Amino acid sequence: MEFLEPLTNSLHDLSRYFFDASQRIYLIYLAGAVLLAIPVFIASKKNKSFVNFFKFLFPRKIWLASSAKQDYVLLVVNKIIKGVLLAPIILVMVPVALAVTDVLEWALGAQAPLTTSKTIVMISFTSLLFVLDDLSRFILHWMLHKIPFLWEIHKVHHSAKVLTPFTIYRSHPVENYLFACRLALAQGLAVGVSYYLFGPTLSVIEFAGANIFVFAFNFMGSNLRHSHIWLSWGNKVEHWLVSPAQHQIHHSDNPAHFDSNLGSALAIWDRMAGTLITADKVNNIHFGVGRDFNEHDTVAGIYWNPLKSSAQRFLSMFRVGFFSKN
Repeated sequence: MEFLEPLTNSLHDLSRYFFDASQRIYLIYLAGAVLLAIPVFIASKKNKSFVNFFKFLFPRKIWLASSAKQDYVLLVVNKIIKGVLLAPIILVMVPVALAVTDVLEWALGAQAPLTTSKTIVMISFTSLLFVLDDLSRFILHWMLHKIPFLWEIHKVHHSAKVLTPFTIYRSHPVENYLFACRLALAQGLAVGVSYYLFGPTLSVIEFAGANIFVFAFNFMGSNLRHSHIWLSWGNKVEHWLVSPAQHQIHHSDNPAHFDSNLGSALAIWDRMAGTLITADKVNNIHFGVGRDFNEHDTVAGIYWNPLKSSAQRFLSMFRVGFFSKN
């Protein structure tokens, strides 16, 4: 039956997440997180047995917490919603790329490729894809925090009271839609500009089917960003690259840390926006949006309450100020 095809496709895709380099929970990325957790364990624990390391990685109070269980459910339900309901209306890359190329040719005129070197083209295109993807993530993330009716949607992600690698999938379908369209815009801009500069022969430097920069970012501890394991890159590096500890600060329920470390991989956007906090500036943190916040304590609340609150914010934002969260 044709109407069941999107559902079966979504479930099939979901079953391959551990083997898909485009997914954060790809097995190799998880292995990288385990390797990076070893020095943290050695430095913080006296009894350095394998059993204790396993307990360090998988404490029951975190992995079996109500918040974590919600994340597991959201991973499945959101995948189905995206595949069945949102896929037909998500912006796609190709029209964006064609429009960008047409605008450049109209504004600057047609030109011959800048170079015929495949190596230069691959490096340039791969780098542009990564930078535009990271910049567009930062811009949308900033908007989700600063625009009140969008914050009500994004609050789902921040309502996590414990962090595990599956928290990356804790988001509202509306936010998933926005990020999917963002991806199409970023990739379309990169392809359109690169097509204009280098011609139609474009290719990406890949490893295991992923952009080499994305693969490196994910292997170097991306899964520790949503975890209880505090891994800092040190002050100097954290002015350039966002460490797992910095993203944990981003999830802090301390108002002093709100709207900080909005970047994904590169910290330069936070430096430019004045939202950077390095790990050496922070001690103990707790996760969430406030200990009294309970609107997202159920899966039904996670899906319905943000829509209701967002609509209320949208209707009132012109009275109280566009960027006010009060």
